[in-house]
Amino acid sequence: MPDELRVSRCLSAPHKGPRLLFFSGGSALNSISRRLKSYTHNSAHLITPFDSGGSSEVLRNAFGMPAVGDLRSRIMALAEETDLGQPDIVRLFSHRFPSDAAPQALEREVELVLSGEHDLVRAVPQPMRMLVISHLRSFAQRAPIDFDYAGGSVGNLVIAGGYLEHERLMEPALFMMSKMMDVLGTVRSVIDANLHIGAEYDDGRMVIGQKQITGKELDAPKARITRLFLSDGDREVPANEITLPKRNRRLIGKADLICYPPGSLFSSVGANLLPARTGKEIAARQVPKIYVPSLGADPECYGMDLADQVGALLSILRQDAGKSAAATDLITHVLCDLSVQEQQCAHVTDTFGIPCVRLPLADESGARYDTTAFCEMLVSLV
Repeated sequence: MPDELRVSRCLSAPHKGPRLLFFSGGSALNSISRRLKSYTHNSAHLITPFDSGGSSEVLRNAFGMPAVGDLRSRIMALAEETDLGQPDIVRLFSHRFPSDAAPQALEREVELVLSGEHDLVRAVPQPMRMLVISHLRSFAQRAPIDFDYAGGSVGNLVIAGGYLEHERLMEPALFMMSKMMDVLGTVRSVIDANLHIGAEYDDGRMVIGQKQITGKELDAPKARITRLFLSDGDREVPANEITLPKRNRRLIGKADLICYPPGSLFSSVGANLLPARTGKEIAARQVPKIYVPSLGADPECYGMDLADQVGALLSILRQDAGKSAAATDLITHVLCDLSVQEQQCAHVTDTFGIPCVRLPLADESGARYDTTAFCEMLVSLV
């Protein structure tokens, strides 16, 4: 590890690279995804649409739609960045309206963007500019008069406009954006529904909303999560009411490797495993199924060691795959950095029978994964 021959083959022909499937959300995998483009153009990313904070929260409150921020950021991470790419589109979709501008200045910039007269919009070549302007106009026509644009992402507005224009369907909007940005991979929402995640804690508390759980915008409860579920905001939605779409089940069926990557354990990774059919489809595949835990402390994992984290993922997967599903049918390996103690790895293997391997995966800071080491580890396992 790494397998130099497999790595060399991927680097020489990334368009023929392996089909790596990630269940993820948030920004933890974005830097790795940018590096991954050098090894394969065939990665697939099922992203949580349950974010309840930031710019996504404003859009969700205004339109009752799934969160788009994590989808946009992963699309941008996978966009073609060579001379063959679309740098003008990337610049436009990366632009955010100022959060501290005077009201008149903010209003003027918003007007220029939504009308298509902003320099960043005018720089986009035709016919893509027409598509962008069409989606921005769809958004502008439907936006509430008091919609708060401060700090908002133009890319999020374009996706939201496409969503509203295509009968409130997310897939056409993501497909259009991916094509415009020459995305070297596949990015999809794990489900196309306006739902939230909820968590039940060992002290009896129950909270609903990603930002209530993750500990980034608000302090996470100082208690251990015992159960994760989906909610429409008022009630828990039974698991059998939300099914993984067939198009996403096909991605599982074609994957050469399945990865539960670094990120907030429950809100970024576990949430994507909640829809019905997910656990069964994963269990049926005879491919490597890798869990790579986050480096450093995860506020969602209060009071949990590595074996507890593995157990939490297995518990979510078994809600669909069945309580008797073998652990190794759901997770074949846990791969950790050398900073993880040997005793923790041994505890994982002793408890679940899952091989837990320590590898030099962190960068010099020790706080983040080395993107090259991470990508070469994955393609070596296929």
